[in-house]
Amino acid sequence: MGPLNAIPTLKMKLSIVIVAAIAVTALLSGVNVGIGIPLWLGPILAAVVSLVMVHFLAKGTTYPLRQMAEAADSLVGSDYQRRITTASSDEVGQLANSFNAMVAELAEVERQRRELVANVSHELRTPIAAIQMNLENLVDGVTEWDTGRGEVMLRQTERLTRLVTQLLDLAKLEAGSAPLELQSFASSTLLEAVRAESELHERPVNLEISATPDLTVVGDVERLHQLLANLVDNAVHHSPDGGTVELSAVPHGEGVRFTVADNGPGIPPEERERIFERFHRVDAGRSTSSGGSGLGLSIARWIVDLHGGSIAATENRPTGARMVVDLPASPTQRSVPTALA
Repeated sequence: MGPLNAIPTLKMKLSIVIVAAIAVTALLSGVNVGIGIPLWLGPILAAVVSLVMVHFLAKGTTYPLRQMAEAADSLVGSDYQRRITTASSDEVGQLANSFNAMVAELAEVERQRRELVANVSHELRTPIAAIQMNLENLVDGVTEWDTGRGEVMLRQTERLTRLVTQLLDLAKLEAGSAPLELQSFASSTLLEAVRAESELHERPVNLEISATPDLTVVGDVERLHQLLANLVDNAVHHSPDGGTVELSAVPHGEGVRFTVADNGPGIPPEERERIFERFHRVDAGRSTSSGGSGLGLSIARWIVDLHGGSIAATENRPTGARMVVDLPASPTQRSVPTALA
């Protein structure tokens, strides 16, 4: 705790230190003359006392700066645990708080980077290993070629293609190199296109669509199709056999609201924000072949953010999850930072 920590600004602190130094020098000069100290020694004594006093007063002000210098050096070695401790409320204290926030954000980015590398490696390794094993068996003559084995290899290749495509889409969205082509179109047309694509699923799940008559949407058709297709695909994967997924479009304020609801196990409240993180799955033990790559919802959020809208996961009663997307009437593409999505 420094003696000047209660002072709100650095300028006022410096002013106090300067005035105090001048006052001490003047006081000591008068005392030196009174007690007969030689003229050449008086200024030296006054300077020494002033320096000691200035050091004492400025200790709390400069200490956070020294901490920041040491912490900055530790960042070079990827040490994100260091934090600056200060009770000061001046500009140096504000700088220390900003420094702590920056280090915390860097630590989170590094965590996500490590998870991304680990998850991508895992996602790629699984289908590659399956394809390699089947090819080695065929080459070595251990097994004979058959249609079933070819279908397995084809499915694994499709998994690789989906993952690479999603990674490329996410990279484009984060880099802002995927500009929106805004146009007006009928919501029912978009929902019909999503249903037609959903019918390619092998899961025995019904998709029911409903749209307010003559409801138009302003946005990028391709991106919004990708958004709803990702949400529907996620809902289908988590629905039981014979279940139903509902896709709807209704007016909301001056804009439009899309809703995708399923009757699966639902999403715990504590997971409803994290599901939009890359590679995050509520059921960590679910295989990627049945639970997706964990990128669909992340891409969906980026598309919504680019349109200036919002997306949220809620409860679908009596069971299941409901994804709610609200888009403005006249979206303008936003520059979305590469967070923590």
